[in-house]
Amino acid sequence: MSASRLPVERSLLITGARRETLGIPSASELIAMLRHESGASEALIALFDARSIAGERHLVSAWAHLGRSRRSGAQRLRDRGAEFALYVSGEDQLARALAKVGVGPSTEEFVLVVERPRSLEETLAAFHLVADTTVFPREPDEATMERLGITGAERGAVPRSSWEGLVLERVALVDLAPTGPSHAGRPPN
Repeated sequence: MSASRLPVERSLLITGARRETLGIPSASELIAMLRHESGASEALIALFDARSIAGERHLVSAWAHLGRSRRSGAQRLRDRGAEFALYVSGEDQLARALAKVGVGPSTEEFVLVVERPRSLEETLAAFHLVADTTVFPREPDEATMERLGITGAERGAVPRSSWEGLVLERVALVDLAPTGPSHAGRPPN
């Protein structure tokens, strides 16, 4: 069997999740856990508000753009997880990105993304979360599109089956935004 015909094992693992206990841990505790777990691992670990995720292709595309950016030396931030959030949100500034896709006090459903060699099971346990397939994957709805900044007019220009494509365009547009220290973390003039 040629190398091109061998099965490819995905390096990115994704699951929907909920807290084991309602409201525990809090959003601020989850963010602290994310910082701790990310700092202790070379593998990417990301936790998003599920209401902002438009499907698996949304996350895989953002991850691929992140990888290309890093390989070409065009990284935007030192922290891969934070830069991943830029791509997932379609934003070029971290504060706006986290406002769109980050975990907040109203987040009840999560999407957990980890790279191998981390496992979903160990990472879910570290966050006191349990997998929930009703949370992810699911098709993007109007609320998801609004959270990602895709307007009704934009959605109306394409059939509903193409909404995910609008999200993928936003992910790709992050690569076109100016990069460099003068632009990282502050609004354009």
